[in-house]
Amino acid sequence: MDVTSLLPLTTPRLSLRLFTPGDADDLYAYQSLPSVARYLYRPAHTRERSEQVAAERAAHSVWSADGDKLALAVCRRDEPGLLGEVTLTLANARAAQAEIGWTLHPRRQGHGYATEAARALAGFAFDKLGVHRLYARLDVENTGSARVCERLGMRREAHLVENDLDGDRWGSEYIYAALATDMDGRADRLSH
Repeated sequence: MDVTSLLPLTTPRLSLRLFTPGDADDLYAYQSLPSVARYLYRPAHTRERSEQVAAERAAHSVWSADGDKLALAVCRRDEPGLLGEVTLTLANARAAQAEIGWTLHPRRQGHGYATEAARALAGFAFDKLGVHRLYARLDVENTGSARVCERLGMRREAHLVENDLDGDRWGSEYIYAALATDMDGRADRLSH
């Protein structure tokens, strides 16, 4: 399914839209920061990598097969530029399981934008894309993302100890998840 016709997603403060190649500068502004890359288990972006990622994301709006990824630019409705991004990756099409993620520019953290954007994307995943189980994987030291998961009503299902090597540092992860049935009756929380 091509999700282009279902976008953008809007909340009272935010618009979640497909990326455009013109978003490369804003993407680079936060994806180049070591403090951001640390929790993504990859090196900080170069300017060239940000251009490539913005172009790839702009060209991909299909949701049907394992590995399909929907990355949406998170913007304030009343000002230009990106606050960050939210992502949804189809981990298992047959079982309707998807991984949700979010990354915000550090200057934009602490204002509830990640929770608001993730809530809108979770609602979209369950209500429009037919996801059965939504999960998030995050570094245990990423306390801000853990709080977002908890605000969304996700439960902590696992604590994986030193399961990933990030350069010379062993990282441990939490896995949070929610089922579509967990969110029944919470449509107001997910769609605003």
